[in-house]
Amino acid sequence: MTTPSPAHSVSVEDPADVPEVTRQPDSSDKGAAARSPGQLAWRRFKRDRTGVLSAYIVIAFFVVAICAPLIAKVYGKNPYTTYGQDLDGLLNDFGSPVKPNGGISSDYWFGVEPGLGRDVFTFLLYAIRNSLLIATATTLLVAALGIVIGLTAGYLGGRTDYFIGRIIDILLAFPSILFFIALWPVMISSLVSPEDNTPVWLTVVSLITVMTAFGWAPIARLLRGEVLALREREFVEAAKVTGASPARIIFKELLPNLWTPILIQATLALPMYVTTEAGLAFLGVGLSSPTPDWGVMIQRGSTVYQNDITFMLFPGLTMVIFVIAFNLLGDSVRDALDPKTRR
Repeated sequence: MTTPSPAHSVSVEDPADVPEVTRQPDSSDKGAAARSPGQLAWRRFKRDRTGVLSAYIVIAFFVVAICAPLIAKVYGKNPYTTYGQDLDGLLNDFGSPVKPNGGISSDYWFGVEPGLGRDVFTFLLYAIRNSLLIATATTLLVAALGIVIGLTAGYLGGRTDYFIGRIIDILLAFPSILFFIALWPVMISSLVSPEDNTPVWLTVVSLITVMTAFGWAPIARLLRGEVLALREREFVEAAKVTGASPARIIFKELLPNLWTPILIQATLALPMYVTTEAGLAFLGVGLSSPTPDWGVMIQRGSTVYQNDITFMLFPGLTMVIFVIAFNLLGDSVRDALDPKTRR
């Protein structure tokens, strides 16, 4: 019998003698593990060039809205003075701007309004200011009311959930625009006599109130469904076992898990209320001339665009840019907060 040579012999080492190969944690892994969900969402958002550009555009609109009085003061004009009627050489006998392109010049950057001759640039600044004020206030109130009602219905359940659910169904079945047109004059007539002029602040408050009354249902319904699913989760049951109060469960356990749908709904709602408010003003419900507003400018421009489209061009173009930018921003926020939905 031959004995295998050492060169062909196979030696079996003890597993304990084999050194364990472990991968050293990378610094990027440590950094990712140390980041909070908010920081990860912000990092994903910064990578989205469309979202970042949209955010800059939206911020620019809000800065212009906030600084409208200062810009108008530096510019040297205001949106209420009828320059075309006070100064010669701006409007012809038919009320149209004498100079081409709506009367655009070094003194009137966006031209003058046909008929009255108001400065279009400052009128547009204040129109953006008023429209964004109404839309932002409505969005905040709708979000707050929807959060309260949605959390209440979802957490309490039972008859409360059934009653609130039927109210939501009824509101969602209403044609909102028609009810805005029908209810707003009734509200105004009950507060101001027909002989008196309606104050602008009352018009704004009434618009915000009516739009909020019909606008909270979608977000409340969404949050109600989310809460119905979350309240059966283990961390909520554990909080109940430890004796946590309902308020603590709602604010410490449920609400932190609802910020993503709340932010997404808010970013989608604000441009909707911008167009809704402008549409109401266009139909003669809400703000009216001489109060600056996007809808007021478009309504006025629709009567003169056949002779000169310039007056309608500026409010229409700026509103379209804002709405598109905010909708793209909402999509980017949604993708950043919920990477599973990334396009």
